[in-house]
Amino acid sequence: MLLWCCAAQAQNDSRHNYDIVKNLDIFNVVYKYLDVLYVDTLNPNETVGAGLGYMLSTLDPYTEYYPEEKQAEMKEMLTGKFAGIGALLKFHRGLKTTVIDEPSKGMPADEAKLKKGDIIVSVDGKKVKGMPISDVTKLIRGEAGTVVNLKVKRPSTGKTMSVKVTRRTIQTPALSYYGMVDNKTGYICLTQFNEDCAKEVRRAVIDLKKQGMEQLVLDLRSNDGGAELEAVGLVGIFVPKGTLVVTNKGKHAASVKEYRTTVEPIDTMMPLVVMTNSYTASSSEITCGALQDLDRAVILGTRTYGKGLVQTVVDLPYNSSMKLTISKYYTPSGRCIQARNYSHGRSAATEHIPDSLTKEFRTAHGRIVKDGGGIMPDTVVRADSITSFVYYLCYTDSTEAVHDFAAEYIARHPTIPAVGQFTLSDADYERFCQKVVSNGFTYNRETERVLKLLVEAAKFEGYYNETKDELDRIEQKLTLDLRRDLQYNKEEMKRVIEGEIIPAYYYQEGAEQHRVAHDSQVQKAVQLLYNVEAYRRLLSPKQTND
Repeated sequence: MLLWCCAAQAQNDSRHNYDIVKNLDIFNVVYKYLDVLYVDTLNPNETVGAGLGYMLSTLDPYTEYYPEEKQAEMKEMLTGKFAGIGALLKFHRGLKTTVIDEPSKGMPADEAKLKKGDIIVSVDGKKVKGMPISDVTKLIRGEAGTVVNLKVKRPSTGKTMSVKVTRRTIQTPALSYYGMVDNKTGYICLTQFNEDCAKEVRRAVIDLKKQGMEQLVLDLRSNDGGAELEAVGLVGIFVPKGTLVVTNKGKHAASVKEYRTTVEPIDTMMPLVVMTNSYTASSSEITCGALQDLDRAVILGTRTYGKGLVQTVVDLPYNSSMKLTISKYYTPSGRCIQARNYSHGRSAATEHIPDSLTKEFRTAHGRIVKDGGGIMPDTVVRADSITSFVYYLCYTDSTEAVHDFAAEYIARHPTIPAVGQFTLSDADYERFCQKVVSNGFTYNRETERVLKLLVEAAKFEGYYNETKDELDRIEQKLTLDLRRDLQYNKEEMKRVIEGEIIPAYYYQEGAEQHRVAHDSQVQKAVQLLYNVEAYRRLLSPKQTND
């Protein structure tokens, strides 16, 4: 029987190798015919690149080809570093051009005194009005040490200035903010897993403990991951040295690996809550999955994305490369949390593994956890939703009233109070309301849409004539009243505007501090840490009656 199995396997391998040679030969001959006989001249980079792209599209979405001209993009993805001026840019919908949104502290744009709202007229003499922001970004970035010439117009003065900015290597901050929420509770927000982020978190934990931290909220919401070893290093801050964090298993023997913590922890007992949402993915899921399996932290928020695949970068000829999925990873309990089945290519991306097919695993304390659908939080806490009015005004308003008002406010106020003390005055909010009204802002209200559906249904079912008067009265009451909506949403709008203003004075750190102070999920996490019994109960197995 063993001999038969070996012979069958050898036959299958031989057939597989034959199919590879055959199809590569066909591809080569087809391209030669196209190159010689096709009516138009082919661009080999485009044609073969399209063929490579389609081939990879039959696999998972994380296996990607990077030609020579995209190596800088690959490097930035891996390291979080690029050479530029250090400023967030924004496409202004009203002006149809790119503006400065937020210079980063101590970076070239900040040193050149560029400010929020400055309109970029040209980059190295090339006018950018109407140009996609991605193209403007490419023009501004370049080699570190080189100079980019910007022509900008400052709306508050109406003056156009020529500014020379020397590009510098910019490190996208993985650790966007950390600080004390109160005299016992620390907060750390990690936005990605790039080079040395675990060391940054370690330093932050040490600093917070010096400030009196006795419990910690680690925020991994919307962190889509990065380097796997950084996740291992982060978990190592909170668990004993030598603890298994993650296991990789792939087809090739070299892809089967165990990763354990390699350094002494800082604190293995301090109460810890890790926050997640549906955009928490990859290395973030390794982190919270390991901490959950080891019963070291309570996971709070909503179910994570479910990316259980591991990639590596392989070098290819002619300075090209490929990011290649080589294995799945497994948390300490032995579960793989991959949520989607890509066996039929990327078209199967929506094939989420149903809960009925997931398997149960046990944490260190014996709690039940499941595989196959991301990390399910120990306690589900959903984010506050914003009203449709706030959404339309802040994210779809073609006049950019919020951005422009913030820029005008910054121009009029050389300083503002400290973050915890700054609030937008009622008088300033009234000026904002006047600006919105004068701009003629309109939006698609949900009540209007539903009322139209109700009227159509009433007509279809024959009730319209009997209910017309009542429907007309409802329509009159629901008529767009912009001033009423601005007052009804006043507190939420003030927080949004404050969040636009604060970075101009206290940079990203100040913006994050303001956000955390008004974040209901963070508040729930802090409350849980103070509720010792509830915290311990979540980390204990559920008792069942025999």
